[in-house]
Amino acid sequence: MILRKEHKILVQGITGKQGTFWTRAMQDYGANVIGGVNPKKAGTEHLGVPVHASARDAAKAGAFDVALMFIPPMAAKAAAIDACEAGAKLLVCLTEHIPAHDVMEMHAAARASGTRIVGPNTAGLVTPGETFAGIMPAFNTNVFRPGSVGVISRSGSLGTLVSLNLTQNGMGQSVFYGVGGDPMIGTTSREALEMLDADPKTESVVLCGEIGGSAEEDAAEYARTMSKPVVAFIAGRASPPGKKMGHAGAIVSGGQGDYASKRRALEAAGVAVADVPSQLPELLSERLKAVA
Repeated sequence: MILRKEHKILVQGITGKQGTFWTRAMQDYGANVIGGVNPKKAGTEHLGVPVHASARDAAKAGAFDVALMFIPPMAAKAAAIDACEAGAKLLVCLTEHIPAHDVMEMHAAARASGTRIVGPNTAGLVTPGETFAGIMPAFNTNVFRPGSVGVISRSGSLGTLVSLNLTQNGMGQSVFYGVGGDPMIGTTSREALEMLDADPKTESVVLCGEIGGSAEEDAAEYARTMSKPVVAFIAGRASPPGKKMGHAGAIVSGGQGDYASKRRALEAAGVAVADVPSQLPELLSERLKAVA
């Protein structure tokens, strides 16, 4: 599901410091925030929208499409299940450090309700010129501008840097899709690639990966079948084996998920891989000229 301006967003944890700051930024950008959740402040109003005791209570007042979680780790499972059972089509989970067993229960609840989870540990989604959900600087036109390049990233900061490089080279973005940096995420890089391949507003894709797991190798299998140009950058080339590098999912063990294997898989699939993020616009320009 690609986030659009008409999608109705419910913010779980809207009254907290971060929930307030980012919800206001989303509203200023044009996001369709229709309410929030805080059991202790149910029945009040915050940022011009009603606050409910739960997502299920919010759904009784009116259906919503997206649930966005500003929820601490130990309360994340209950909030996610609440959103799924309330009928959320998309659950954007910013929270990191959620216990692994809780994440497994969240995924089970999502499968049962037909909810797509993005994250945990995502920085969110941006559709430049339309809307955003999360903690990305969508409002900064030096970083995000409407265009035709889809950006997929396991890292919010790396995705921001890559989008900045694209914008500085005259390449706007159709979508930014932050899939998240945890080992168990709801939407994989491959699934995000499939969505952007089907999106008529996306003409090419930049895939930002990192060491650990098999997300890039799986995405490479699909990229091989695409007619849209795909270029990539993999973070962690100089990282020592066995050391966790920032994200919980960025750990290499037993020779699996290392930089070399990811780069080899992507290049074998016809994906140009940049050594540094600043090379991505040039690589993408070359691929676009080749298919023109």
